[in-house]
Amino acid sequence: MDTDVLETLKLALDGGGVTVPETGDVLFLRAEPGPAIPLLPKDRLTCQQTFKPPYEALAAMGLTLLPAGTETFTPAELTLILPPRQKDEARGLYARAMLSAPEGGVVLACLPNTLGAKTAEKTLGEIAGETESLSKHKCRAFWARKDSATFNKALAEAWVAADQPQPVADGAMWSRPGLFSWDRVDAGSELLAECIPEDIKGMGADFGAGQGYLSKEVLLHCPKVKHLDLYEAEHRAIACAEKTLEGFENVTISWADVTRDVSETRYDFVMMNPPFHVGRADAANLGQSFIQAASRALKPGGSLYMVANRHLPYEATIKACFKQFEIIEDAGGYKIIRADRPKRQK
Repeated sequence: MDTDVLETLKLALDGGGVTVPETGDVLFLRAEPGPAIPLLPKDRLTCQQTFKPPYEALAAMGLTLLPAGTETFTPAELTLILPPRQKDEARGLYARAMLSAPEGGVVLACLPNTLGAKTAEKTLGEIAGETESLSKHKCRAFWARKDSATFNKALAEAWVAADQPQPVADGAMWSRPGLFSWDRVDAGSELLAECIPEDIKGMGADFGAGQGYLSKEVLLHCPKVKHLDLYEAEHRAIACAEKTLEGFENVTISWADVTRDVSETRYDFVMMNPPFHVGRADAANLGQSFIQAASRALKPGGSLYMVANRHLPYEATIKACFKQFEIIEDAGGYKIIRADRPKRQK
């Protein structure tokens, strides 16, 4: 999370216009560790987070966390939000916050200006009525008070309905707003699925499995696969993957950070389309961490199949982790890499 956003959120609470209530619950949606946390009453604070790494960081701080799949909240006098980027997902979060807030409760959110903070404030205002805001550090904190006279409950409920798991791509998978390539099959994943040989066999894993599209394709076309373990750090994808893979009994789906949480099982193959963005910037270290995790998870004779944008510099990491590799396809701006025989990790 951008530290400027967290500092601006703190400013809103520290003399910037929003008062931390002396009584009543406080809720922090998509919470992140940061300077706003110490201003909140720990004994009355409940945090919500669906992405595994910050969830674990908040838990390590001793904070109270809702189960990751919770989407209906108990009333809170103050609700803080770090909104997601995707429009329909963000609308759903604003709507859930306002629907659960008691009369007079305050909903406070913060975003960088470069991610459409002014538009986000207008979005909150569509259901809440009047909003207030402050700007600092090229970010905007904005808030609204629950007033039944101006609250557009019907619109809020429509936004919640739009932010639900749903079949997409002619039923190829289930998905929901905010997930990677949420409303279509990702071209890179599709190419990777086409390149995985049909005679692949044994125990496999899908790192960063998302909605389960890649796993479904492999299970449909590779009859010698005994079992697939899917690992996904975004909990909102878990229910979608379960629906995508409905009817397949030889799968296990885990909410996990693959760089830390992979089981002790050693796999015959690992496949992945690793994430490579933090905000809008490339972050190749994410994919590099996935490659290192795959090398640790594979059997001595195991293989990694991965797709990446052509420009991403993964070859040096693969060479360091595997005894051999090759680019088996280069098309449409993507490269498909097969790496074999992981090196022993020291």
